Amino acid sequence: MVNLTIDHKQVQVPEGTTILKAAAAAGIEIPTLCFLKDLNEIGACRICCVEIEGKETLAASCNTKVEEGMVIYTSSLKAHYARRMNLQIILSQHDFRCASCQRNGSCSLQKICADMNINDVPFQQHFEKSEWDASFPLIRNAGKCIKCMRCVQICDKVQSLNIWDIVNTGKRTSVGVSKMRKIAEADCALCGQCITHCPTGALRERDDVRKVLDAVHDPDRIVVAQIAPAVRASWGEGLSLPETMATEKRLAAAARALGIDYVFDTNFSADLTIMEEANEFLERLTHRSEYQWPMFTSCCPGWVRFLKSQYPDMTKQLSTAKSPQQMFGAVAKSYFAEYVLGVDPEKIFCVSIMPCTAKKAECALPNINDAGTRDVDAVLTTREFDRMLRSELITPANLEEEEFDSPLGIGSGAAVIFGATGGVMEAALRTAYYALNKENPKPDTFQSVRGLDGVKEAVFEIAGTPVRTAVVHGLGNARKLMEQIASKEADYDFVEVMACPGGCAGGGGQPITEGREMAGTRGEKLYQLDQKNPLRFSHENPSVLELYRNYLEKPLSPKAHKLLHTDHEGWDMP
Repeated sequence: MVNLTIDHKQVQVPEGTTILKAAAAAGIEIPTLCFLKDLNEIGACRICCVEIEGKETLAASCNTKVEEGMVIYTSSLKAHYARRMNLQIILSQHDFRCASCQRNGSCSLQKICADMNINDVPFQQHFEKSEWDASFPLIRNAGKCIKCMRCVQICDKVQSLNIWDIVNTGKRTSVGVSKMRKIAEADCALCGQCITHCPTGALRERDDVRKVLDAVHDPDRIVVAQIAPAVRASWGEGLSLPETMATEKRLAAAARALGIDYVFDTNFSADLTIMEEANEFLERLTHRSEYQWPMFTSCCPGWVRFLKSQYPDMTKQLSTAKSPQQMFGAVAKSYFAEYVLGVDPEKIFCVSIMPCTAKKAECALPNINDAGTRDVDAVLTTREFDRMLRSELITPANLEEEEFDSPLGIGSGAAVIFGATGGVMEAALRTAYYALNKENPKPDTFQSVRGLDGVKEAVFEIAGTPVRTAVVHGLGNARKLMEQIASKEADYDFVEVMACPGGCAGGGGQPITEGREMAGTRGEKLYQLDQKNPLRFSHENPSVLELYRNYLEKPLSPKAHKLLHTDHEGWDMP
């Protein structure tokens, strides 16, 4: 243990502790901007600088380790003056037109400047300007970048894709797409983790709110919305809505208050996905010699993009089942339009509310649309949905709870856990067990695939057949697993991969809470909803069973294949 003094307070911490962590242990908060625990501790911004008695220069508290007898002042005149000047220098190179920035109100730089009472910038302002493809789902505004390196580190160390890098030198040093590529030429998975870890508005998703509002106000369009499982666990965060108020039924009411004609639950199509994917797995299992193994889940478009660019020879091992988003779009513009409403499918405008940025690219794939010109017309992230509510002056706390519409609004507990890592695997195994044993397992039989371990392995015996499974989340973990599979070090039958750490609950389109990773908390909410749902199995969803009876016949039927499956080799990744 090391003894030191911080702001006249005696502190004792383990050897090797940083000043920043030691101060936090003593209840003293030192502001940070570039710091990300275990990822970005490079002291680039110098906002966390402190004065150490006996030393002439200030030290970055995020990467300076404590020493016995140290006397530290976190906000001495010298440290305070330097912190203010560092902020003013950053602002001189930053486009601080905050009122028109998506991060206005949730920007770390904005908050620190307010806390430090920065009300002027005494230096000449000059910020970087660069061209960017405005149609790409991920947008970078160079003028907002503060060169903190967070995007570089999260992409390199957690997601292993190295999309961002330092470009130029000296005072021209900046961050850009690596290898001098344009973003559309890069093998970006569009996971959006760089967005959620950026402290300013330098990175954001393409804003499609206006496109949806135009459709809502078009009298010739019938606007149909689907809301993904993980959104219900997070949408209240961006609106400062208490957890008791941020219910799924109030979420449905809020969407309806926007003028959306039909509000459905993606849980319905998650159950539909399980029906197709579980039966596809059983089909492959009974004809094992005809397929490469393992079979990979295909619900996560960020993971699909990653596999196609990094391990293209394994693309055929992806389940051909579309994601729940795309299955919903196909059903909405075929079964729902023709069989339920009796209208031309082209009148339907299908919007998805998703925790994901990669979904914006998925719905635009050239070979994904089998029921109309576009099965899903627009995708809004959870953040965009929250902004849309604010812009339309809707206060969810004042709304009464409402049910999702039918028949595409019923979902099982198995579907809701799709939003957590391991959820797809667990839901599929529940249904696969039923298909082979003709009886339901206990709903929580497969819960060993839950949790936030990077890679989880389990072997389950179903009707006398051992099924070797693996669940992985985060693309860095996925790469490690794929290397083991490619080298024959690991052997599985069924593998679930989610691109984002924690699964969709930690998706790149979720509300941003500075300094906290919320995926675990949100995932727990989803498991609680599963426990409360009287319907725990996808194969017992009455709306899904009715869809098969009236329209699709059975899982893997020719019609089901046409509408609900896709060819992952039918489009290219850089």
